[in-house]
Amino acid sequence: MSTRTSAVGALLFILAILIGAVGPAPADHKPAASIPTAALIQPADFAVTLNASAAPKPLILQVGFRKAYLQAHIPGSEYAGPASEEDGVKVLRERVAKLSKDSAIVIYCGCCPWSKCPNIAAAYDALQDLGFKNVKVVYIADDFGTNWVDQGFPTAKGS
Repeated sequence: MSTRTSAVGALLFILAILIGAVGPAPADHKPAASIPTAALIQPADFAVTLNASAAPKPLILQVGFRKAYLQAHIPGSEYAGPASEEDGVKVLRERVAKLSKDSAIVIYCGCCPWSKCPNIAAAYDALQDLGFKNVKVVYIADDFGTNWVDQGFPTAKGS
């Protein structure tokens, strides 16, 4: 094979990566709209659940970005990492590995508008793939600040 043929092949491979023909492109995340409506919970409804003292609390996981979690998060929630990244999904899987498949789990992100969130569907799908049957997703239409903090729902800061 000539040097020219090798260079052309390498150039075509790089071009394929750039246009997304090889491997997933960052914008190829599954949309949040793919989550079934039955799995969604409105922020106001979830805030009421948090305040109910008699009800057992679900495991609450923030599956977005650390900076957002540190700024404000749902009290009692744990940071699981961005599910749009391999390491985030790994942390999520490790966190739920010893739980019963019937465990109540609530996930949320709120990094950006629901229609653009790269994390929530990936986290939901990972939990479904692991066999969890009682997973709810807080539907955050705009962002966590607008749809949770600004509504006066309970908030914690820091880690």
